[in-house]
Amino acid sequence: MTNTGRGDTDRQGLSYYPWWLDNLADDVTLEGAAMNGTARGQEAVRTIVVTARGLYEFQDFAYAGDFGDNGFLEIYESSIQGEPVKVVVTVTRNAAGQAQNLAVLHRPRNSLLLFSRLMHEKFAGTPLAGHFLSESPEQRARA
Repeated sequence: MTNTGRGDTDRQGLSYYPWWLDNLADDVTLEGAAMNGTARGQEAVRTIVVTARGLYEFQDFAYAGDFGDNGFLEIYESSIQGEPVKVVVTVTRNAAGQAQNLAVLHRPRNSLLLFSRLMHEKFAGTPLAGHFLSESPEQRARA
């Protein structure tokens, strides 16, 4: 187990880079509470993760380390446009030690919805946009 600590550098997310991002299986999958469907393949998954990390104002890790025989877990807090968000990332490794399946949970719900809308904006005009919300509940109610 590895606890990343809580120094200023860690809080800003400057000292942490997920090992698994450069060790994705060819057929890796990514699912998340903020997503519709499942993203598949190295390029799609890497693009989504890198874009998501860019939305976080910081990453204050409570834990990043192995769990079980083939698992890796990240638990951290952040904010997105000033809104607090807690994130849990689970990574399952395949027999070759590559990241095979990723699952991401964002909470609370309002932050999850904000995250999903911002991701949709980032991917507008691309196939990845379909994995995220296109409008807020307020926008849908006005339509």
